[in-house]
Amino acid sequence: MATLKDSYQALNRYLPEGSIDLLRPLLSQYPLQLTISKPRKTKFGDYRFPQGEKPHRISINGNLNPYSFLITLLHEYAHLVAFDKFGRKIKPHGEEWQFCFKDISHPFIEANVFPQKLKLAFRQSLARGHASSATDLQLLRVLKDYDAEVPSDALTFVENLKLGELFLLNDRVFKRGVKSRKRFRCMEIESRKEYMVHPLAEVNRLEE
Repeated sequence: MATLKDSYQALNRYLPEGSIDLLRPLLSQYPLQLTISKPRKTKFGDYRFPQGEKPHRISINGNLNPYSFLITLLHEYAHLVAFDKFGRKIKPHGEEWQFCFKDISHPFIEANVFPQKLKLAFRQSLARGHASSATDLQLLRVLKDYDAEVPSDALTFVENLKLGELFLLNDRVFKRGVKSRKRFRCMEIESRKEYMVHPLAEVNRLEE
């Protein structure tokens, strides 16, 4: 039978060095089911409040780099604390959640769990009050520096493409269009349909 110690050892492989000791007192405060999820394209993690006999539930994508994993875990755990302290009627990323996220993250920043460049970017992101690292492009750019290396000829960001340049995403060919607010209007070549693509979506550049 797996013990709590075994669970922490299993979790530790996904985390930056030195962070598991700070997480233990947090994760032991509530009945919590923590799941390492398969990669999901639409989210890094999620939180679900208790229902019936089910406890608090958090899932985190297992393909994240250690720093992205930790920040996502803190993000989702802040939902748990905000729910417990303020109830279900609060806005998902409102003032209550932001207060909890900053309060929970502060010890990790002060303990130098993050490299200096990322520590500064995370601190600034908390000050800006972004809902997640996925919506804070400044933080996301820094976090991507710590992703596993990919072949230099394989991937680039959509924002690095020229207007009208072709790229491959999810086995479909697109043409990069103009930027509209925070995303790029991109046309899928086969269907001629237009999609809004995240500027930091990793894609394969294609020749005409």
